[in-house]
Amino acid sequence: MSASESPEDSPAAASAAPTRVWINAVTIVLGATIAVISLGFAADLAVVRRLQITKEQMLPVVLAAAFTIVFLRVPAHSRGRPDDPPFYDIVLAAVAFAACMVFAFLYNDIVEEYFYHRPVAFAIGIVIIPMVIETLRRTTGYSLVVVLLLFFVYGLFGHLVPGDLQGREKTAFALIAYLTADHVALFGLPLVIVCYVVLLFLFMGRLLVDTGASEWFTDLSMALLGGTRGGSAKIAVFASGLFGSISGSAVSNVASTGVITIPLMKQGGYDAQTAGAIEAVASTGGQIMPPIMGAAAFLMAEFLNVDYTEIIVAAFIPALLYFFSVFVQADLEAARLGVTRIPAHLIPPLFRVLREGWFFSVPFVILVVALFSFNIPPETAALYAALSLPVVSLAFGYKGRRITARAFVTAIFETGRTSADLIVLGAMAGLVIGIIETTGLGHALTIVLVEVGQGNLMLLLVLTAAICIVLGMGMPTTAIYLLLALMVAPPLVKLGVEPMAAHMFVLYYGLMSFITPPLAVAAFTGAKLAGAPPMATALTACRIGWVAYVIPFAFVFSPNLIMRGEPVAIALTFLSAALGIWVASCGLLGYCMRRLTPARRFFFCVAGVMLLLPSDGLFAWGTEIRLIGAALAAVLIIQDVRGGRCRRNPSLPETQSDGQPMAERTKQ
Repeated sequence: MSASESPEDSPAAASAAPTRVWINAVTIVLGATIAVISLGFAADLAVVRRLQITKEQMLPVVLAAAFTIVFLRVPAHSRGRPDDPPFYDIVLAAVAFAACMVFAFLYNDIVEEYFYHRPVAFAIGIVIIPMVIETLRRTTGYSLVVVLLLFFVYGLFGHLVPGDLQGREKTAFALIAYLTADHVALFGLPLVIVCYVVLLFLFMGRLLVDTGASEWFTDLSMALLGGTRGGSAKIAVFASGLFGSISGSAVSNVASTGVITIPLMKQGGYDAQTAGAIEAVASTGGQIMPPIMGAAAFLMAEFLNVDYTEIIVAAFIPALLYFFSVFVQADLEAARLGVTRIPAHLIPPLFRVLREGWFFSVPFVILVVALFSFNIPPETAALYAALSLPVVSLAFGYKGRRITARAFVTAIFETGRTSADLIVLGAMAGLVIGIIETTGLGHALTIVLVEVGQGNLMLLLVLTAAICIVLGMGMPTTAIYLLLALMVAPPLVKLGVEPMAAHMFVLYYGLMSFITPPLAVAAFTGAKLAGAPPMATALTACRIGWVAYVIPFAFVFSPNLIMRGEPVAIALTFLSAALGIWVASCGLLGYCMRRLTPARRFFFCVAGVMLLLPSDGLFAWGTEIRLIGAALAAVLIIQDVRGGRCRRNPSLPETQSDGQPMAERTKQ
């Protein structure tokens, strides 16, 4: 190629152009198919009812589309070109698509007369299951593939395992036929939730971006918090927490919002390490923040057989305490480092921001009212909320920006096209559930863990927390919760832990793998954007997100924190926990109204822990311990306030952080 010839004009590029066109066209059609199926069932369209098509019958069609999208768009190795798939990828896409469509066509016959059609189910499964493994490898890497293969090994050879973990004997024929056709396996609950619930919220999130609502969230955060101490970090916490709940992925949220918030924090005076850590912790917190909780809330409602709104209510106080902790530490860190406020000329007036984008609150109002007042299913409520966005955008516009018909149609097929990796995850989770069910592994593991924790619930909780962090490493939020809810939550419930608290416990500790070394993927992503050392950023993130390691233990022993109990008891427990978080954060950072000496830091931490202790679930004297902690905290804070006033009063001798007069230190 000559020097004057651009890459676009090269023969290779010219030959690849038609390939790009047809690949783009095929994946657009398939993405639209996925989205239309999901939207159609959420809207309960009459045409769907008239055709008597069930959700389960359409799952193979959705999986067929997802397989094809992945094989055509995601190369088999890092050196591959996504716009020019090799011949074998086209063949794989065609075979996977055909196998899934055959199963969709024969679905009713196979399900209704399973034993008669087991050879057919085996023949289809022997094609589809390897396709799940390969597409999983392409979209998430090797970690989940290894997990899935280990389950398959147990499914085939678990009967040879000695002791309590021995499984039921299954032949390869019986196992594959069962996993393909049974309603609790490949085409089971996880795939149903992903296809018919999660996709609706992804659609809503896409429209929020296209209508300018995500930009309004940032402007609103700036207007509300930009003028406060450490305002740049608080903006990051507020905006990333909001968007993280909708995005459903801590890592992708760090990558998307972090490009704005991390430079803003660094310009404000935070060091790179702290900026990356704060963004990682805030984005991870979005996965536990109602009403969406990274799609885990929908799965939890199904596992616990309760209303979705009950999950949201239970998750509210722990999420509030989590973000309160991050806000407190951002504020104290700003005071300790001397971080100034954001310049006034960069902060938009609050009333102007509200006037320009107040209508973006309409979808959230619709979502909450539909869920809580009318008990509408989550997918239908999300559809109503999503469809209100184009309406308010066309009616009012944001900064002169209105959504177009083309953008709306693009949002539909892009929602389906970008959800292919989630659909594959749902299929993988279904296979894991099927293996656990058919081999009895879940029951066996429950017996083992109950024996370990018999008579010592705290030991079982510590062991469970460690298992959750290890199993959750590198996995998406939905996959983390599915795996832990199946394997780790049942032993907690067996030992008397309130089921809601048990499932929330495993969710929290699974998500902590995002910021906990050695594979703290959210923290490492934040470190890359901030230009900071990855491991140091992860350790800072652990310190900033410390409350997420403590709160799960608190709501296990004190269900008041998940709205179980009398209103007065719930309020007192919440206030005590909030005060404990603030006091303990002062001790961890070494700053309250002034810098703290090591001894005072220790007593601040002790007082904070005492306030966080459950009133009656852990110690017989829990209430008394919390009262002592409150008294100790009051004494420490009063002393610190008085010491701070002495430093600011020019008529009194200036003191150092250890309380020693400056003059005496100078003489020494």
